[in-house]
Amino acid sequence: MSILGLKKKQPKTFKVKVITMDAEMEFSCEVKWKGKDLFDLVCRTVGLRETWFFGLRYTVKDTYAWLKPEKRVLDQEVPKDSPITFHFLAKFFPEKVEEELVQEITQHLFFLQVKKQILDEEIFCSPEASVLLASYAVQAKYGDYDPNFHKPGFLAQDELLPKRVLMQYQMTADMWEEKITAWYAEHRGIARDEAEMEYLKIAQDLEMYGVSYFSITQNKRDTELLLGVDAQGLHIYSPNSKLSPNKSFPWSGIRNISYSEKEFTIKPLDKKKDVFKFYSSQLRVNKLILQLCIGNHDLFMRRRKVDSIEVQQMKAQAKEEKARKKMDRQILAREKQMREEAERAKEEMERRLFQLQDEARLANEALLRSEETADLLAEKAQIAEEEAKLLAHKAAEAEQERQRLEVTAMKTKEEKRLMEQKMREAEQLAVKLVEQSERRLKEADHLKQDLTEAKDAERRAKQKLLEITKTTYPLIAAYSTPPAPPAPPETSEFASDSASASLDFKDSDMKRLSMEIERERLEYMEKSKHLQDQLKELKTEIESLKLEEQQQQASLYNLRSEARGYVQEPVYIPHSNRNSAYMSQMAYFEEV
Repeated sequence: MSILGLKKKQPKTFKVKVITMDAEMEFSCEVKWKGKDLFDLVCRTVGLRETWFFGLRYTVKDTYAWLKPEKRVLDQEVPKDSPITFHFLAKFFPEKVEEELVQEITQHLFFLQVKKQILDEEIFCSPEASVLLASYAVQAKYGDYDPNFHKPGFLAQDELLPKRVLMQYQMTADMWEEKITAWYAEHRGIARDEAEMEYLKIAQDLEMYGVSYFSITQNKRDTELLLGVDAQGLHIYSPNSKLSPNKSFPWSGIRNISYSEKEFTIKPLDKKKDVFKFYSSQLRVNKLILQLCIGNHDLFMRRRKVDSIEVQQMKAQAKEEKARKKMDRQILAREKQMREEAERAKEEMERRLFQLQDEARLANEALLRSEETADLLAEKAQIAEEEAKLLAHKAAEAEQERQRLEVTAMKTKEEKRLMEQKMREAEQLAVKLVEQSERRLKEADHLKQDLTEAKDAERRAKQKLLEITKTTYPLIAAYSTPPAPPAPPETSEFASDSASASLDFKDSDMKRLSMEIERERLEYMEKSKHLQDQLKELKTEIESLKLEEQQQQASLYNLRSEARGYVQEPVYIPHSNRNSAYMSQMAYFEEV
């Protein structure tokens, strides 16, 4: 086995991953490829012709470097990873983006890179400019603003403003979105490439746009400064201020730039001016600074010369492309407008059709309702006619009832008048009876007195008769019996008085007196009985009159209530006080 067979077989290719601002690509490269071969492959893949602005950047330790086109890729200090990672970025920036950036892809890559630098705060941007730039970024991404489609919160997932701006003001995400949307709504009609160009036109006026910063020292005392390299020239800054340079060297005023290890020398075109020297700590950084200076100076000189045939062709093609796209956009806008008008007309026709259908449906419903209403009205008319007949019949009955009630009322009035007359007659009769009763009472008193006197006279007569009897009885006994002993003197005196009275008192008188007394007694008894009978009849008649009066008053009240439409319970009406006085007198007579 030979020694050559023991050696490992070297690979002929290596893998590379290239990261652009919007994509990642992997390539298989040959070992002998130079940086230019890989760069051209990436540019062809992307479709980029303005290659002089871009480069492939890779990371070396704590800094970065650009892939050199004239050296082999693997001979440079690229990472030994597999695949090797490169970033396809803009290495040089134009002075005027609108004049120098020809291709749309070039504009798009610059837009994405500058936008990322602003969001990462590598380029300082004021809050007002940040909001305006964000509105153009939204226009480039979403197109024209449509309130029906772009609802509140549609920007919630988009990173549009630097964190420094968000923290500077106490505003919510919705408030920032509202401010951005207000500007975004004004960009209607701007295409994506136009919005990106407007973004770059605003960004190129920022102080830190396109500037690459490096830490340097001006002398051996290590006074720290910042060196800025851009399309305009070289600038010297204080470490804490990247916005305003302390000193600037435009490319038009620089005669030569050279470095020796760590020392840089800038020789002005005006020999009277002093040579500016500064120092850098790393050799790799010095090479990077020199590389950027050479590239920016070449582009500066190139801008001031007539464009090459290639550039002129590119600009012409770009102009034609822009004109074609503009025409296409106009045609598209007209078609869009016509389509929108057609859609609006269609919507209007559909709306009108729906409206007519609704009107027809409503008309049919109204017709059905009218037919139902007509039927219902016919039924109601028939019912109303029947009700009218019924009401007429009831009215006739009511008229008859009214007439009957009037007759009844008239009868009631007549009966009331008669009853009142009877009451007056009863009252007069009661007054007469009271007077007669009083007279009878007086007569009764006289009769009582006469009766008392008669009883007294009868008693005296009986006593005299007894005395006479006692006087005559002894005389009769004397003829039949022996005489008795003489009486005492008092007895003899009584006897003499009795004898004298017997001479005056005759039997006929006694009979006449007894008969007269009996006759007076019988006459008084008959008069008393007759008076009691009259009183009972009067009481019965008064009670019947009272009952009739109550019934008549109740019937009158019911008739009046029926005439008014309602009937209430009969109400008891108390009699007058004169009836109660009369009743008390009647009670007195009953007692008598």
